[in-house]
Amino acid sequence: MNSNEQFSVGNVRMGAAAPLFVIAGPCVIESAAHSMMMAERLAEICARVGVPMIFKASFDKANRSSGESYRGPGMEEGLRVLRAVKEKVGVPVLTDIHEAAQAKPVAEVCDVLQIPALLCRQTDLLLAAGRTGAAVNIKKGQFMAPQEMGNAAEKIVNAGNRKIILTERGTSFGYQNLVVDMRSFGIMRKQGYPVVFDVTHAVQLPGATGKASGGQPEFIEPLARAGVAAGVDGVFMEVHDNPAKALSDGANALPLEKFEALLRKLQRLTALTREWDAK
Repeated sequence: MNSNEQFSVGNVRMGAAAPLFVIAGPCVIESAAHSMMMAERLAEICARVGVPMIFKASFDKANRSSGESYRGPGMEEGLRVLRAVKEKVGVPVLTDIHEAAQAKPVAEVCDVLQIPALLCRQTDLLLAAGRTGAAVNIKKGQFMAPQEMGNAAEKIVNAGNRKIILTERGTSFGYQNLVVDMRSFGIMRKQGYPVVFDVTHAVQLPGATGKASGGQPEFIEPLARAGVAAGVDGVFMEVHDNPAKALSDGANALPLEKFEALLRKLQRLTALTREWDAK
């Protein structure tokens, strides 16, 4: 089962049986130097393994558990950092937007505008993102059924843009827990858009430590393998060189030293899954 829509984000093709791609990077821009280091290391690994990559990092995490938490450097400095990464490392870049007014200036730098899960039904935000012409990654809300994501995508289409990615990041299961329904990938792919599995946020325990989220990173690999076996087009992973010191979402981040080994497994599994699908 392949996504019908195919388009390119920089040198990354997606949809319609394009190669598996990865969206990877730290949760938030911690500093210019850290972002550049992470982008260079991740791009080097992806080039060695042969998996196309989009670098991600947020200039503002506007929905942190606590108002005391680090949010990021802000839009102006964040876009300066992302522009430098894009120009020096030569990879497409992705970041979140939270307000309609941010869409146009962010699209002047970034290849993909990401709609946070908690904002995936915000019509004005979706329309503003769609009008930029940049690719738009809509994260499925923790409160949303996969069937409902067609309505969110339709808002982007109504803005004249079909470069849409739908991302699964788990569904609320009681308090402070998420589960991933593997049926979600097939349901969303039938809507005709590339589907991504945000595997690191799927192991997040929202607000579990009181003023910050917890996580179960030991389940990143088995969930990633399951999602690839289910036929996703891409995998989203927040990766950090030192998760214990990360300024945001370190509890559910993949350690950088584990990235290459996991990527190689996912690449082999993708080839095997597509071979089975072709029979």
